[in-house]
Amino acid sequence: MGMTLAEKILAAHVEPEQVHADQFIEAAVDVVLANDITAPIAIREFEKLGVARVFDPERVVMVPDHFAPNKDIKSAEQCLLMHQFARAQGLTHYFQVGRMGIEHVLLPEQGLVGPGDIVVGADSHTCTYGALAAFATGMGSTDIAVAMATGRIWMRVPETIRIVYHGRLRAWVGGKDLILYTIGQIGVGGARYKAIEFVGPAIDSLSMDGRFTMANMAIEAGGKVGLFEVDDITRAYVDGRTLRPYHVHRADPDATYVRVIEIDASQIEPQVAFPHLPENARPVSQAAGVRIAQVVIGSCTNGRLGDLSVAANLLRGRQVHPDVRCIIIPGSQQVYLDALRQGLIETFIRAGAVVSTPTCGPCLGGHMGVLAGGERAVSTTNRNFRGRMGHPESEVYLAGPAVAAASAVAGSIAGPEDVLS
Repeated sequence: MGMTLAEKILAAHVEPEQVHADQFIEAAVDVVLANDITAPIAIREFEKLGVARVFDPERVVMVPDHFAPNKDIKSAEQCLLMHQFARAQGLTHYFQVGRMGIEHVLLPEQGLVGPGDIVVGADSHTCTYGALAAFATGMGSTDIAVAMATGRIWMRVPETIRIVYHGRLRAWVGGKDLILYTIGQIGVGGARYKAIEFVGPAIDSLSMDGRFTMANMAIEAGGKVGLFEVDDITRAYVDGRTLRPYHVHRADPDATYVRVIEIDASQIEPQVAFPHLPENARPVSQAAGVRIAQVVIGSCTNGRLGDLSVAANLLRGRQVHPDVRCIIIPGSQQVYLDALRQGLIETFIRAGAVVSTPTCGPCLGGHMGVLAGGERAVSTTNRNFRGRMGHPESEVYLAGPAVAAASAVAGSIAGPEDVLS
């Protein structure tokens, strides 16, 4: 019996090299990741194991990004614990402020993840790396402690849903719109503990930035991992970047899927997910006119250079509405530097936006854009649960960078064409 892409990757990390859905396996991992919220818990659990050293100091990665630069004493103590552990263990990849970025932007950019890898992280959006055909998934801090010690994980092989996107994308429609539309169709539990294969003509032409966005939000449909097959676009991104040899796997023609979904992507317009669930996705035309107080463009979902370029194209020569705070957060120092060199930072500042150092910040209601009661925000982040970005009586509308930038200009939710006309 043939194997899906997820099964192929997992099988390459076990003996014998054959797995099937619902099988329990113990697999070797290639990368273990934690951040300033989850790493301190993992470190304490690691110390309880009585193990002196991590399994490989080049494969355990720690990134302080959620509350860094330190927003208060507690976050400073969290980051200090990470720093001390990283130095004591001799971790090759500990990213101090000044070198850090949002973890799921930073790791692919730095070549720490490649096709065919198994990556586990103490963060649910670790699934981002599925864009590179890596089996990447989030786990609890206790599981991560064990992975740091042994280099191995224990898990159940997920079933796979195959989603085929036909047609050609409309103007201003990108990966964020595709994934919001998809979650709107299947619901936040529609892929619970499933692998998702994203395929089809519309995917073939999608940029790496768009693929990272879609894989990132697989978890918002309940997915264990969201996967793209390696193609020329993938190779152009990873060749000369990845620090280790990578392995290309493909689903077998006779692979078994629990469900196959066909979507005509040419009919999808820019999407907006209404509060308080990502599945509340609607076309932007049905959201037009909702007054807002804040726009956030950034995060591990849409903080890459391509995302900032889209936003800058709409903000160039225009002004952020006087009733709106527009916050731009590059996903990494390299994204920030590239945006500076391309003149995007000047565009944002001249438009009346503020540009932050890389951080998760407002995505989880941490800092750099917490909402007050009654305020509404359009955000390119991944979750809009009640109280996610601050006060429980605030509202978050999820969208891609084009809708976010257009809304910042309009002072209310708007599509790109609304501000270009």
